[in-house]
Amino acid sequence: MTQILTIARRELAEGMRNRWVVSMTAVMAALAGTIAALGSAPTGTTATGALDVVVVGLASLTIFLVPLIALLLSHDSITREAERGTLLLLLSHPLSRSQVVAGKFLGQLAILALATVIGFGLAAAFVAWRHGAAGWQAFAMMTAISVLLGAVFLALGVLASSMVQESSTAAGISIGLWLFFVALYDMALLAALVAMGGHALPGWLMDAALLANPTDAYRLLTLGEGASAMLSGMGGVYDNSTLTPALLAGMLLVWCLVPLSLAMALFSRRNL
Repeated sequence: MTQILTIARRELAEGMRNRWVVSMTAVMAALAGTIAALGSAPTGTTATGALDVVVVGLASLTIFLVPLIALLLSHDSITREAERGTLLLLLSHPLSRSQVVAGKFLGQLAILALATVIGFGLAAAFVAWRHGAAGWQAFAMMTAISVLLGAVFLALGVLASSMVQESSTAAGISIGLWLFFVALYDMALLAALVAMGGHALPGWLMDAALLANPTDAYRLLTLGEGASAMLSGMGGVYDNSTLTPALLAGMLLVWCLVPLSLAMALFSRRNL
C-alpha cells in the first residue's frame, strides 16, 4: 500500500503543477456557479428548495462534463510514461505493475475529486448564502456520486492506456467511450423503445439496460428520489423499476473495479 500511495502522491503533485488541471477546476466552478445562479433564481417561495433545483442542473452537467474530464486525465496514464521514457525507470523501483496502475488511478481520482468538490462546493455555498441550506443532503450525495462516476471513467481511461502503445490511439478510444456512454447508448435505447411500437419492454430487461450504462445508473441514483425526481422527471422511471440506491451504487462500483482490474492484467502482460 505504501508504494501505491507514493505513486498516487507523485501523480497528484504532477497534476497540481499542470495548468490544465487548474483550468479544469476553474471551468467546473464557473459552470456550476452559472447553473446555481440561474437554477436557483426562479424558485421563489415554492416548497422546492433552491439546492434541489441546482442538483438537477448540476447532475445533468456532470453526465457530460465529469466523464470527459476523467477520460482526459487518465487516457495517457501509461502511454505518456512510455513515450517520455520514464516507464522503465519507474518500474526499476521495488513495485509491481499493478501497483503503478493503482497508484496512478488513486492520484487522478484525488485530482478529480478535488476539482469536483471545489467546483460544486462553491456553487452550493452561493445558493446556501442566498436561499438557505435546505436540501444540502441531496447536494452532498450528488457530489459524492459524481466523484464515483468520475472514478468509473478514470478506470476506463486507464484501461484504454494499458491496451495501446500510443497516447493518440488511447485518446481516440477514450473519445469513443465518451460518445458511446454519454450520447449514443441512450439514443439507441430510445430508438429500440420507439421500434417496439408502444409495447413496453419487460421490467428486468429495462433495468438491465439502465445498469449497462454507468451514466444511466448515475442519473437514476441522483435524480430518482426526493424533490429532484419531481423536477427532473426521473421519478416515474425509478418507481417502475426494481433498482434500489444500493444496487445502483454497487453497479457503479463494479463499473469502476472491473476496468481497473483489466487494466492491471493487461499492463502486467505488456511488453516494454
